[in-house]
Amino acid sequence: MLYQIYDLHQTMLSPVRLAAETMQQVFSHPLMPMSYTRMGRALAAGAEMVERATRRYGKPAFGLDFTMIDGDETPIAEQVVASKPFCDLLHFARATKHHRDDPKVLVVAPMSGHYATLLRGTVEALLPDHDVYITDWMNAAHVPLAEGTFGLDDYIDYVIEFLEFLGPDTHVIAVCQPSVPVFAAIALMSAETPEAAPRSMTLMGGPIDTRVNPTKVNKLAADRSIEWFERTVVQTVPPGYQGFMRRVYPGFIQLSGFMSMNLDRHVGSAMKQFNHLVRGDGESAQNHREFYDEYLSVMDLDAAFYLETVRIAFQEHALPEGTWVSRNRKIDGGAIRNTALLTVEGEFDDISGVGQTYAAHALAPNLPADKHRHWLQPQVGHYGIFNGRRWRSEILPQVRGFIRDNR
Repeated sequence: MLYQIYDLHQTMLSPVRLAAETMQQVFSHPLMPMSYTRMGRALAAGAEMVERATRRYGKPAFGLDFTMIDGDETPIAEQVVASKPFCDLLHFARATKHHRDDPKVLVVAPMSGHYATLLRGTVEALLPDHDVYITDWMNAAHVPLAEGTFGLDDYIDYVIEFLEFLGPDTHVIAVCQPSVPVFAAIALMSAETPEAAPRSMTLMGGPIDTRVNPTKVNKLAADRSIEWFERTVVQTVPPGYQGFMRRVYPGFIQLSGFMSMNLDRHVGSAMKQFNHLVRGDGESAQNHREFYDEYLSVMDLDAAFYLETVRIAFQEHALPEGTWVSRNRKIDGGAIRNTALLTVEGEFDDISGVGQTYAAHALAPNLPADKHRHWLQPQVGHYGIFNGRRWRSEILPQVRGFIRDNR
C-alpha cells in the first residue's frame, strides 16, 4: 500500500512540478528584466528547488564519451555485450589508434539502491589504462514478474557467468556490497573450474565480516529480525510498471534512509544551493545539480535479494563463519589458490568499518602470501574509496599496480 500511496503522491505533484519549472524558466530568461534582479534570481532559485524536490529521477547516463590515452582524446562507445533479465554487462569500448594490451577489468557495481552510474568516477579513472566492463543492474520495478525472483544465489551466478564470458585473464573489482557475493563466486569457481577463475579480485569497502568494528548500518541490520525488515520495508510494485506485483525494497524507502543518516548535511547543502543560485554562482550550482541528480536516482531491489543479503551477510555472517551454502555448493575460501586478493578500506568509512574488508584475507588461507595485498586509505569515507581526488591520486595507483603485478 505504501508504494501505491507514494506513486499517487508523485502523480498529484505533477502540476506543482510543472508550475515550478515554468516559473523557473520565466524568471531566469535573459529577455526577462526581472531575471537580472536579486528578487528575480530568488524566485527562479526557489522554483528550481521545488521542481527538483518533486521530480522523478530516472536512471542517469554514464556520459563517458571519451578518455585520454597517451595524450590523445580517445572516443568511448558503450556496448551491451551480454544481457540477462536483471543485469546488462556493459563494455566501455575504446577506439584506440593502436592495439593496446591493457588488462581486462570487470567492475561489479553494488545493487544497493543506486544505479551503476554511481561508479562513473571509478570507471572514468580506470579507462586510460584498462579495458573496462561493468555490471549494469536493472531496476526490479521494470523487470516483469514472469522473469522470476532474483536472490543472492542469482547474483553469484550472474558474476560467474560474466567472468566465464570474459575469460580467465579478467581482473574483477567489487565495490562495497558485492564484495561478499564476488568472493563467494570466485571461491566456487576456484573449487569447480579453477582454470576459469579471474587473475585477481579487488574488494573495496565491502562487508565481508561485519562483526569487526561494526557501524550503525551493521548494528541496525543485526538488531532487527528478518520478519521486521520484510514487514517494514518490502512493498509490492503497483500497476503501471513492468514489474507489477513484484515484491521489492523500493528505492524511495532506501533514499529516505540514506538522507536520514546525514539529514543536517543535506539540508545545509540545499540552503547553499539556493544561495549559489541567487548569487549567480553557476559552477557551484552545477556541481550540486550533478551530485544530487546521481544521489536521488535510486532503483528498487528484488525483495528476495535484499532479505537474503541482510540475513546471510549481516545477521548469520555465513561467509566468515564458513556456513554459507549456495545451491547446494559450500562456499569455501580455502579453494582460492591463484586469484590474487587486494582489499581497500577508508579510514573514516561509516558504512563498512575498518577491518571488515580486510577480513577476506583470513578466508583465503591457501592463497600464497605474495598474492595478498591490503590498502588502508587515510582521510576518506566510504564514497572516497572509489570516487574523488584521493581515489584518483592515491588509491587508483595501488589498484593499477596490483592488477599489473598479477597479469
